[in-house]
Amino acid sequence: MASSFYSNTQHIDFASVLAMNDPGMVSMFQALIASGLEGFLGCTTVVYETALVDFFENVSVRDGVIISTAVGQLVEISEEWFAEMFELPVDGLADVSEIPKDKIFDASSIVSMTGDPVILSGLKSQMKIHYRLLCDIMAKSISVKAGSFNAITVEKFSLMTAVVCKVKMNWGRVLFGILKMMVTSGTKKAKGFAIQISLLLANVPNLELGESSEFPSSNILTKKTVHRYIAVIDKSGAQDADVAPKATKAPKKCTAAVPADVPVVKRKRTTKKKDSSSKDNLELMAVAQEAVPIQMIEGSTAPAADDTADQPAAVDAFPADRPAEEIESVERVVEQLAAEPAVQVPAEEPAVEVSRVNFDDPEL
Repeated sequence: MASSFYSNTQHIDFASVLAMNDPGMVSMFQALIASGLEGFLGCTTVVYETALVDFFENVSVRDGVIISTAVGQLVEISEEWFAEMFELPVDGLADVSEIPKDKIFDASSIVSMTGDPVILSGLKSQMKIHYRLLCDIMAKSISVKAGSFNAITVEKFSLMTAVVCKVKMNWGRVLFGILKMMVTSGTKKAKGFAIQISLLLANVPNLELGESSEFPSSNILTKKTVHRYIAVIDKSGAQDADVAPKATKAPKKCTAAVPADVPVVKRKRTTKKKDSSSKDNLELMAVAQEAVPIQMIEGSTAPAADDTADQPAAVDAFPADRPAEEIESVERVVEQLAAEPAVQVPAEEPAVEVSRVNFDDPEL
């Protein structure tokens, strides 16, 4: 069906939209008029479905001229005739890729909702409402984009930049080049320009096209349809705000400030190694269990200075006549017992009887 050739097309009734009480929308449509696209986007809405189907089935490009048949008659469309029919400018840049980068940067801030430059790989929701509509016009009626219309592509934004920043363009060559890509097999351009091609065919001498079809009024931008477009955008924005989850701030971790000149010390992983002298310790523990704790001899209270003459000399723990090696042996045992932790004696084992050590025993 030929209706697929214009199902997404947006045509413009400039007289209606310029009477709107919306400065943003009016200024955007005035920019389209100033760019020279009024004759292409606002031409008479004529659609000949049978001729359109025949045209796209037999079309080809030869030496820069579009050749096809419509209702059995040969049709040739040149760039000059195409530009003359829609009163398109033929001076200026012939390719949107030639638009200066500074102009694109300026446009990215002008159309932005927040004032920050829009992201070209993002969605058109970043832009003000009247520029979102301009983005749709560029996508559907100019570049004839196939697929989703929500993303901001480089091609669409370059076309918008030409209108917003008033870049002088050779629209006759630009739009005719899009038409040539559209009719070339293997390209990603959808079949479009239904109204414009129908008008061209209607001006071919001696070509009987039959009855025309009615173009959908919902696809014509008038004061009424533009207001409906704004209402849909406002409603979808309110719904997104209602369903959007509230952002919660993650708690901040408090970190101590470390001076820049202090070197960072890396912690080394330590492992417990088995003591090589564990066997000796076990033997020592065994001896400790059998050893009898030494009873500490309570020292006598020192007498007053005036009574020292009548008191006998204090008894030394190690008499002078004791061999030195025996005294050192006892001292070593005492030091080892003090260094080792206390041994837990199981409940079922009999208690060890503690006896007093007699230092006068000759066996010591």
